[in-house]
Amino acid sequence: MNVRVRLFASAREAAGVGHLLLELPNGGAVRDAIAAITTLHPLIGKIGHMVMAKNREYVGLEEPLADGDELALIPPVSGGSIAGAERILVSAASLSLDAAIDAVRGPDSGGIVVFLGTVRDASRGRRVRHLEYEAYAEMAAAKMREIATALERTHAPIRIALHHRVGDLAIGEIAVVVAAAAPHRDAAFVAARSAIDELKRVVPIWKKEYTDDGAIWIEDHA
Repeated sequence: MNVRVRLFASAREAAGVGHLLLELPNGGAVRDAIAAITTLHPLIGKIGHMVMAKNREYVGLEEPLADGDELALIPPVSGGSIAGAERILVSAASLSLDAAIDAVRGPDSGGIVVFLGTVRDASRGRRVRHLEYEAYAEMAAAKMREIATALERTHAPIRIALHHRVGDLAIGEIAVVVAAAAPHRDAAFVAARSAIDELKRVVPIWKKEYTDDGAIWIEDHA
C-alpha cells in the first residue's frame, strides 16, 4: 500500500523535503511508517515528542494505515497562528482586528473580548529579529473550528473567531487574533482565554525565531 507523508517545521528541515510517498506492507500501522521514515531520514528520529495525524486527525502509533492515507509528522506545536468576516482563518496576509470583531459581532453581544498575540523583540534573553510561522493549514483550520465549536457549545450563547498568520512576521505584527462575543462579559473572557490556550496546545502551527545568534524552531508555548 502507498501512504502519503507530510512533514512540517523541524521535521521538514531534517528531511530536506516536505512530502514523501511510502510503500508499506498491507496491514501496516503508523509505527511502521515512522520506522520507514526514520530509516530514510535519520535526523527526524532525533526530534522529540512528535505526534502523528492520519487524514488530519491525531492518532497513536498503533493506528492502522490503508492505501491512500495521508500521514503527517507533527513536531511539538509552538502555538502562536485568512481576511474578511471569516470566523476561522489561517493566512499569509496581515490579520485585521476589525475583521475578527466583525466575524463575532451581533445584536446580542453585550461584551466582545479580543486577544492579540504580537511579535515581540526579545525571547529567552536574545534579541528577536523576526519570526516565521508554518502551519499544516488544512488540519490547523479544522482544529481551530473544533475549538470554536466546543467553546460555543459550552458557553452558549457565544461566538468565537480564531485568526492566525503564517509566513514571515516583523516585530510588532499580529500573529494571532481571538475574538469572543457573548451577552455578558464573564463568558466572553473565559471563552477567549480557553480558546487561545487550546489553540496553542493542539493546533499544528510552528514558530521559528530568527535572532542575532541564528534561527531555531520553538517547541514550547513561550
